[in-house]
Amino acid sequence: MKMIEIKKLYKDYGNHIAVDNIDLKVHKGEIFGLLGPNGAGKSTTIAMICGLLKKTSGEIIYEEETNKIKKWKENIGIVPQDFAIYWDLTAEENISFFCSLYGFKGQELKDRTNRTLEFVGLTEVRNKKTSEFSGGMKRRLNIACAIAHSPKLIIMDEPTVGIDPQSRNHILDSVVKLRDEGATIIYTSHYMQEVDDICDRIAIIDKGHIIAEGTSEELKSLVGDKNTINITVNKKIQGLEDKLMEITGVEKVLFVDGEYKISTLKSSNLISSLILVISQSGGEVKTIASEEPSLETVFLALTGKKLRD
Repeated sequence: MKMIEIKKLYKDYGNHIAVDNIDLKVHKGEIFGLLGPNGAGKSTTIAMICGLLKKTSGEIIYEEETNKIKKWKENIGIVPQDFAIYWDLTAEENISFFCSLYGFKGQELKDRTNRTLEFVGLTEVRNKKTSEFSGGMKRRLNIACAIAHSPKLIIMDEPTVGIDPQSRNHILDSVVKLRDEGATIIYTSHYMQEVDDICDRIAIIDKGHIIAEGTSEELKSLVGDKNTINITVNKKIQGLEDKLMEITGVEKVLFVDGEYKISTLKSSNLISSLILVISQSGGEVKTIASEEPSLETVFLALTGKKLRD
């Protein structure tokens, strides 16, 4: 069963096409990862799904029944990257307020607030003002305010940005638990390992197009015959990428964070050739390492960018 089906979704700002006729399906009860560099069309797509932005053309069908977001909006919970909570209210007051917007009141509202506080691990600080919370606690409260009304679809935009590892693990465990309890989740993150760990399927969007879609293993198989050699040098060398590309077996060269990432065919033994070219170009190799295909490898291969570019 499909929770969301997108058909030929298009968004044109006049001087810029943000989303260019994409097709996408999100199944019920899955965590669906949506990856893309800045400006790829990811946020625009999410805003159209939520009804926060009007599409230029195309269809978004909810639960195979309606394309009218006004009829279905109450089934969506949004966890934005920026905090959407009131700093002068307590955790309990924040959750109760946002849940009440969906028509809950009385004992039902109290029960939902209590369950949600327990779910995100904030029961002991329920009467503490949000302004006094740590970053991780604010992130958990941000999630709580979006899920107290038990939405069918939860959209999480960078829910773990800027927090400590313990809080991140707590949130990731909560995301998986929400999925196991029946929710469908669209998840975006700049932390590639998070997406690899928890997402059932993943789509990569770039320049307004979906350029790859599948499970983590399916995406990695796209570059399964390739290897990535990471070479750290003393400096960026002008024109070195072109020289390395001339070596037989080298398919792509990127310079990222002081390191040359060189995609090669697995059958190729190129280390000595790579070092020789770097040395002849005036460079000094500091470290060299080989890595098996990962989501990061796939992303670099398909977009030519790191996720945070």
